[in-house]
Amino acid sequence: MAYNFLGLVNEINRRLNEVELTSSNFSSSNGFYAHAKDAVNASLRHINQSEYGWPFNHVTQEDVLTAGTTRYPFPNDCKVISFETFRIKEDSTLNNDTKKLRVVKYEEYLESSVSQEYKTSTSNNALPNYVFHAPSLEYGMVPPPDKAYTVVYEYYRIPVDLEISTDVPAVPERFKHIIVDGSMYYAYSFRGDTQMAGLSLQKFDEGIKHMRSMLINRFEYLRSYMISSNQGGGRVASSSSNTGSSLDSL
Repeated sequence: MAYNFLGLVNEINRRLNEVELTSSNFSSSNGFYAHAKDAVNASLRHINQSEYGWPFNHVTQEDVLTAGTTRYPFPNDCKVISFETFRIKEDSTLNNDTKKLRVVKYEEYLESSVSQEYKTSTSNNALPNYVFHAPSLEYGMVPPPDKAYTVVYEYYRIPVDLEISTDVPAVPERFKHIIVDGSMYYAYSFRGDTQMAGLSLQKFDEGIKHMRSMLINRFEYLRSYMISSNQGGGRVASSSSNTGSSLDSL
């Protein structure tokens, strides 16, 4: 069975002993079959809304800046942007190297540099050094670019609903059973089978936890430089002071 919208809907149909749909009658289906399609999309929306940072929703975006323009809109499908990832891309034609942009708070920008948006002179335009997050779903460059530089950044997108039979979810195929478990919760709820709906919801929630443990959870650690033995005959530094000095040296 192909991993697409039609295949997922037919997983529901088989489990409920319903006639499977085909690519020819998929778009015109109604009644329970229309609800089965809604159930798949509802399951996918639940998965996508349960985490901001699913790696399968990660996007690397490139925007070409406009000389003299400070603010630029977020992508239409943007859920959250990682502002720490902003960088100017190397361009031999424009004679600039790759440059990481530092993040400045919007309030600091307003206090120190907002006048750049109202000046008609281009004398202060240059290769940007900073990026700020405007509350109007925009990001801004400081100073304004003097050339059509390419800015690169990363964000997590909001996936769109599946529509046609061949649409493929962003969720990897190895987690197909989790999508189906969520879909079955909505299908059983539609039929009024609260017991099976509850069991399906439990499996669905457990599946999302499994996805999170595989794709999201990370174990951060600090490397210790503490001297654990008295090699020189002197006193060994305490763990707190030694850890502080090692962090300061990073």
